[in-house]
Amino acid sequence: MFDLENAVAEDVVENDLEEVVMGLIINSGQARSLAYAALKKAKLGDFDAAKAMMAESRTALNEAHLVQTKLIESDQGEGKMKVSLVLVHAQDHLMTSMLARELVAELIELHEKIQ
Repeated sequence: MFDLENAVAEDVVENDLEEVVMGLIINSGQARSLAYAALKKAKLGDFDAAKAMMAESRTALNEAHLVQTKLIESDQGEGKMKVSLVLVHAQDHLMTSMLARELVAELIELHEKIQ
């Protein structure tokens, strides 16, 4: 497993970076999936389950965001980290998951008010 805690950007092996990036994509996707599942529960009026799923979604998103933060810190804004298509894809997944989660939270709140 790639040791992100002690990584120096120049020492990052491409395969290791891809492993980290895949973890970022998986956690982001999990966060988004849980948010949409929570919305389905809210539509059915099960707000306790929706809130629990949103909490799980937040945990997955936090894990993905932590990886992103560590990657940024290791690069130190100096372009040390090789930017690959998969890294851009992972960033896209994270940002769309964050946006989806925020919008779903608003929709759940609206469903709760309506019911």
